[in-house]
Amino acid sequence: MSVLKRWFVPARVDELPVGGKAVAYLLLGLWSLVVLFPLYWMAITSFKLPVDVSTGPFYIPFVDFQPHLDAWHYIFVDLGPDTYRPYMNSLIVATCGTAASVFLGSMAAYALARIQYRPPVAAVSLGVLLIALLIAAVAWGHVDLRIALAVAFALFFLLLRPIVRRARKHLNNDDILFWVISQRILPPVVTVIPIYLMFRDVGLLDTHLALIITYATANLPIVVWLMFDFFDGVPREIEESAQIDGATRFAILFGIVLPLVAPGLVATALLVLILSWNEYLFALFLTTANAQTMPLLVAAQNATRGPQWWNMSVLILIMILPVMLLTLTLQRFIVRGILVGAVKG
Repeated sequence: MSVLKRWFVPARVDELPVGGKAVAYLLLGLWSLVVLFPLYWMAITSFKLPVDVSTGPFYIPFVDFQPHLDAWHYIFVDLGPDTYRPYMNSLIVATCGTAASVFLGSMAAYALARIQYRPPVAAVSLGVLLIALLIAAVAWGHVDLRIALAVAFALFFLLLRPIVRRARKHLNNDDILFWVISQRILPPVVTVIPIYLMFRDVGLLDTHLALIITYATANLPIVVWLMFDFFDGVPREIEESAQIDGATRFAILFGIVLPLVAPGLVATALLVLILSWNEYLFALFLTTANAQTMPLLVAAQNATRGPQWWNMSVLILIMILPVMLLTLTLQRFIVRGILVGAVKG
């Protein structure tokens, strides 16, 4: 009994007993094995020959199998530009798309956290109706887009004033926030064909700009959803003091509020970057060769002879490397941002 007490009863309140530490480290070790084993498996697969993959499994280099650099040579030398171009495309598209969505989403989240909006339900319904009529006129009536836009805007502003005067039901910030979040609930496959047709008509298919616009739009609701809680947790007295001193709303946002929520902003940006970096569906429909990204190159290794696991392993390793390095570099900001969100929740 004294042995159990010494092992599992702490001597002090602020420390774990020896037995508790042993159990905790054992569980952490097992979980680390579960998390790291797929990475180890990909690493050793990248140094295997096809025959080693098909006749395996082999786990230990120089014991179970003899490592070779054939897959690495194929990816970096034989493919060459076909590897570098998608890699640079992914860097450009994911970085610019993340920057655009975080910039616009942060401003939208701050506005929803600090400014009360009460748009009339009838005015919103009028806007949706005019957009539907605009699409129908252009798609089926073959009306010129510029003429249709001009007529739609004119009708909206002409009808808006009497609608606002007589409006009884209004939306609020919670309704707007829910609508923004609901855009992410919508499956991307539902919107990908209209997006494809739109970019085809304006001549932006297979370009960086098309992917940047699409990725930024798709990830914008996530930024608004996450950043809203961070902004809502900042005391309003700080901003009111700055307003008394003559600071503008933009100066308060970029000079005072954003530095206070920097950990949450970094965590949100990293999440959006990972989503953009791994996006497959939009890249599949909107690109062919010039703007092809890394997920498409990885999927292309599933050839007629079956999946080329050795080549896939090399591509996946070099694909996850930037995200892993960035995560390790920004780890302290990410942890602080998660903790702030958890306390707020």
